[in-house]
Amino acid sequence: MNAHERLVHDYDAGIGVTGSSIAPSFVPGRYLAAKLPVAALAAGSVAALNTAANRIRVAHGLHPVSYRLDPDRIAAAFSSDRLLRVDGQSPAMFADLSGFFPTFDGWVRTHANYPHHRARLLAALGLPEDVPVDLVVAQMAMSRAGDIEEHAAEAGAIAVRVRTEEEWAESPQGRAAAAGPLVAIESRHDRGESGLPIGATPLQPLRGVRVLDLTRVIAGPVATRALALLGAEVLRIDPPGLPEIPWQFADTCQGKYSTLLDVRTQLPVLDNLLASADVLITGYRPGALEYAGVSAAARPGLVHGRVSAWGESGPWGERRGFDSIVQAASGISILEGAPALPGTLPAQALDHASGYLLAAGVIDALLARASDGIGRDVRVALARTGSWLLSAPNRTPSHPQAAAPNPAATVMHADVVTAAPALPEYPDYAWPAPGYGTDAPAWPIRTH
Repeated sequence: MNAHERLVHDYDAGIGVTGSSIAPSFVPGRYLAAKLPVAALAAGSVAALNTAANRIRVAHGLHPVSYRLDPDRIAAAFSSDRLLRVDGQSPAMFADLSGFFPTFDGWVRTHANYPHHRARLLAALGLPEDVPVDLVVAQMAMSRAGDIEEHAAEAGAIAVRVRTEEEWAESPQGRAAAAGPLVAIESRHDRGESGLPIGATPLQPLRGVRVLDLTRVIAGPVATRALALLGAEVLRIDPPGLPEIPWQFADTCQGKYSTLLDVRTQLPVLDNLLASADVLITGYRPGALEYAGVSAAARPGLVHGRVSAWGESGPWGERRGFDSIVQAASGISILEGAPALPGTLPAQALDHASGYLLAAGVIDALLARASDGIGRDVRVALARTGSWLLSAPNRTPSHPQAAAPNPAATVMHADVVTAAPALPEYPDYAWPAPGYGTDAPAWPIRTH
């Protein structure tokens, strides 16, 4: 078994035994109670990150950590949006046009938290931007769910028909989502310098690693936040014309730096950053960055972590999506609710698990590059993570309602309270989320 085959086996098989050898001390408890084995997915993804971190510790000559999987910590990290407080207030998580809506023949799930997504959804429905919400709801109620889904895709909006798991499994997009490894690690043809960055310490085994973070929302930022927790220097890049939702930034950008950069007009600046980066993490739809002129191969030996909603192949490869949307399309919402009233998982587990798995894959790609200097692509997809969850054993049809995460599993920085890191061996992030866009787009970045 070569190195790549070993990694694929570790992720696909390892996460599937979270109830035994990987996480013998992890008891699902009441926090992530669901029909599907959400606790196993959560524990397995965090275990994957822990074991990858230990591999790079050993490569640096550091002792591996005898880690433990803390149910309170993991549940809090996966449910961090429920624990976040800014000035003592819990922010609203979903906008008025984000959610489940009944249609003429079923249900749709929409996502319109960002203003541009809201505008596209209204355009897909043939409605003006100043239309009252109740008229939007009425319009959807008179429409077929499949028509709304297709019109949304054409307009670049985000809405899907709520399906059963059988419908999803039999669809071309469902079959594509279930194909391939949970974490795909593939070598490219470019070769750079071998070896590991210097500077690793027991609490910062990734110290010296430079990461460019071009992601938003949850999965990608969770991956880069995990890398920052382990000591990597992470610079998040946002476009100046599309501000991030403040609570999401506060919840997922601890330990990072933040800058604003327009890839379309400042490509030389990004290229300069890439020239000294070790890792690039992106959450754009397949081909979008390449269309803008960004190429991972421009930095020989770069590790390129990629997260997408539906995967990079199949009929939905270029569509937008989020955790809630994948749950609805793949049958998870009906499983956790009912055909007459869809439900949700107790956390946005597809996002969080995909983030930890991506971080683990990136670490292992860095280890592989240390020996051969070859650049690698590391890919995860929310729908692939969802297909793992749907195919996993040990469903619990009858279970108590998931309890709120333990408020003791939090950290406080000034006026912001957020979930503590899922890895208790690394007790807190180096600093809270910085001011949005307050850093210059250059290495090295200011010190805290």
